[in-house]
Amino acid sequence: MYSDQTSVIDELNNKFGQQSFVTQPTQDEIPTLWVSKDKIKDVLSYLKHDVPKPYKMLYDLSAIDERERSNRLGQPDSDFTVVYQLLSFERNADVRLKVALKGEFPSVPTITKLWSNANWYEREIFDMFGIKVDGHPDLRRILMPPWWEGHPLRKEHPSRATEMGPFKMPDEKQTMEIDEMQFKPEKWGLEKGSGETDFMFLNLGPQHPGTHGVLRLILQLDGETIVNIVPDIGFHHRAAEKMAERQTWHTFIPYTDRIDYLAGVVNNLAYLSSVEKLAGITIPDRAKVIRVMLSEFFRISNHLVWYGTFAQDVGQLSPVFYMFNDREKIMEFIEAVCGFRLHPGWFRIGGVAADLPNGWDKLVKDFLDYFPPKIKEYEKMVLKNRIFKARTLGIGAFNLDEAVEWGVTGPNLRACGIEWDFRKVRPYSGYENFQFDIPTAQHGDCYDRALVRAAEMWQSLRIIEQCMKNMPEGPYKSDHPLTTPPLKEKTMVHIETLITHFLNVSWGPVIPPGEASVGIEATKGNNSYYLVSDGSTTAYRNHIRTPSFVHMQMVPFISRSYTVADLLSILGSLDFVLADIDR
Repeated sequence: MYSDQTSVIDELNNKFGQQSFVTQPTQDEIPTLWVSKDKIKDVLSYLKHDVPKPYKMLYDLSAIDERERSNRLGQPDSDFTVVYQLLSFERNADVRLKVALKGEFPSVPTITKLWSNANWYEREIFDMFGIKVDGHPDLRRILMPPWWEGHPLRKEHPSRATEMGPFKMPDEKQTMEIDEMQFKPEKWGLEKGSGETDFMFLNLGPQHPGTHGVLRLILQLDGETIVNIVPDIGFHHRAAEKMAERQTWHTFIPYTDRIDYLAGVVNNLAYLSSVEKLAGITIPDRAKVIRVMLSEFFRISNHLVWYGTFAQDVGQLSPVFYMFNDREKIMEFIEAVCGFRLHPGWFRIGGVAADLPNGWDKLVKDFLDYFPPKIKEYEKMVLKNRIFKARTLGIGAFNLDEAVEWGVTGPNLRACGIEWDFRKVRPYSGYENFQFDIPTAQHGDCYDRALVRAAEMWQSLRIIEQCMKNMPEGPYKSDHPLTTPPLKEKTMVHIETLITHFLNVSWGPVIPPGEASVGIEATKGNNSYYLVSDGSTTAYRNHIRTPSFVHMQMVPFISRSYTVADLLSILGSLDFVLADIDR
């Protein structure tokens, strides 16, 4: 860890003057500074290019509607706030910059010339908040349809469909929506031809096996060669961030399961890590190890789905059946522990829902004995298959600098040769106590991304074995008063506990005012929840940073000059899920 987290504040003060910034303390201890709209581009450019040990990655970009917030805790006055979070690999540190905006529909300058991945983030704050981005090359809605009225994450926008009145489809609205669906290349920034060549336009999706969900890719083709791609996302948008503003801190936990719906409790862990940081809750050792064990089971489960469907994408039909059969064995264990399978929603504020059942260790040992030969079999069946190699070697490659520029994390980043894994570089939930390696590759192509994920399953098995052999005794949840709910066996003995149980379940805990974001190594890359509490039973703002959103934005960049068949290899190798993109 970079030794002095506050040094970046001194560096910025020395460069721009102390009067240029207002420093804000936060529970996550990420250096957080407010800067004026006029200076934000200069400050960001300095942090990326000129500061020692620079902040090369734009890790996240979001916004907050501040107009109904009560506990600003001395922050500058604003109607809306735009939040930039940068990551420095050399420092292993983040910095958060905020811009205070006034007015009903304010604006900020674009930073798309500083970071390529700022494009979608800026479109999102325009779509969700109505914040204009001056100089943006393609400022239009990204998650909502073009005819949508209003901006969903503004506080005045209804949270429920029942607040919006009965749905009506008058003739003029139907005509307008049909007209919007007519494909016009120039509307998407695509040219009809070049010189004597007329381009062909092809919709891949939104219903296509290779898109792994409702994703539309508009392909601009010169014969079979891809000239350009425009991803059209939002078909799976369920307004998870809006729902977080009306669910209690506790009742939002099951909603997180549905973000990356193949990662199960890993989603819970990302969310709860930020909640617990906000509330100052310490997790017992037994709960930490249980969380790690369940998370690694879901990591293997996710990778099995990716492995089988990736092989299927390039024409190998058998592996997906074998791998789903093995995933079923993991689901049986998850069901035995949690009572549910795909969406257990089993982690809780301060720990887990219940202790491990009798016989859990035998179930784990049986899987540890069963699965290693299967991994070896799949390596021979898929990774050593000459057709699979022909379809993936040298395809869709990007180098480390390009990956950092686009905000790539997780296995896709490690395929470029860097050992960067939050479980190692920023251990959470006790990962510092486990022995495991970080698989990497060198070429950053489709094949290397497959190698990394296949190798990660071996490391997850190592971690699970250590959990089984070294499971601590003790409580499975914290005794902090904000954890929910209290231990069930005490609620029928002490009236005070019963009252607390009733209030915590019906109202939920009141989390102190503040802000926090804790990143974890999810199955597809780095996942974090940027939480803002106003001292209430619900989040004032809950922004979800997902890896798939970033990775999908990179698809046009790494697909140009390849063929349509190559595109399916590229999509499969990235391992994305549509709910993880759209949220």
